[in-house]
Amino acid sequence: MNRNELARIAHAMVAKGRGLLAADESTGTIKKRFDKIKVEGTEENRRAYRELLFTTPGMADFISGVILYDETLRQSTKSGERFADLLTRLGVIPGIKVDGGTKPMPNFPGEVITEGLDGLPARLAEYHKLGARFAKWRAVIDIGDGIPTRTCIETNADLLARYAALCQEAEIVPIVEPEVLMDGGHSLARCEEVTEQVLTTVFDRLHAQRVYLEGIVLKPNMVISGQKATNRASPAEVAEATLRCLKRHVPAAVPGIAFLSGGQNEQEATLHLDLMNRAGSLPWLLSFSYGRALQQSALATWGGAAASVASAQAEFLKRARLNSLAAGGRYESALEKQAA
Repeated sequence: MNRNELARIAHAMVAKGRGLLAADESTGTIKKRFDKIKVEGTEENRRAYRELLFTTPGMADFISGVILYDETLRQSTKSGERFADLLTRLGVIPGIKVDGGTKPMPNFPGEVITEGLDGLPARLAEYHKLGARFAKWRAVIDIGDGIPTRTCIETNADLLARYAALCQEAEIVPIVEPEVLMDGGHSLARCEEVTEQVLTTVFDRLHAQRVYLEGIVLKPNMVISGQKATNRASPAEVAEATLRCLKRHVPAAVPGIAFLSGGQNEQEATLHLDLMNRAGSLPWLLSFSYGRALQQSALATWGGAAASVASAQAEFLKRARLNSLAAGGRYESALEKQAA
């Protein structure tokens, strides 16, 4: 393990004013998004859409790395340049999703575990040769009646820690992503309680696996009310609760925290990030690792039409720029009305 290189890459991933683009949607997930804009979910359409994002002029000013799907890592631009090579040439770090998705947890109704450890060392070695320098593994924790159970939290934390150790052994920076879902009607306080339990357990397991904390990036949920909650917390309350939770449970050795957007819309995710970055000095850099919150407007604008590529790229660049401002505590809601 080259600790210096792992730390260098991890810091570059959360460099001030830059964040991660999550473009690692599985074939099934991106088909659902294409269905909404009436675009056929073919391999070529998936390739063309990813090329639209990666070739957006100025993208590298705001995006430090891109999480790719296995198929995407092996694809190229229409002119024949591999996506990983293109991103590297632009100064954007290629990453790769390595988990195998969630499966129902036996004997625990309503809870899931993430699969993908089988054969992971060999896959990591191949991904490194293909240009990936960081990886992502998502654990999913739901809140509901009687859940999450302690067993579910501990099992997912064990898997995250083992994955992280294998990544570092392969000279790949692990993104550690324990996501407490914002589905349901739970309160902000309940989300904070569960998130605290999850983070405490995850870092306990990372320590047990001797994971080098200076060589990881944490990708957590924000502490937020459930989407079906009767009285949802305000943006200021979300920022306050999230920072309180992170300060209590995330070691200062971690270089940075790149939030997932979860079920938030584009503006919510940007505003919450901005409010946290206005809170003063923090032990880690706070950035973003967004999928839909960076892509939603661009995808709708594109609609599968070649004539709309430039307009879609402008929408994507606008969102990347606004989240860059939020990562520095300089976002203003009025900027949403300005042209891309």
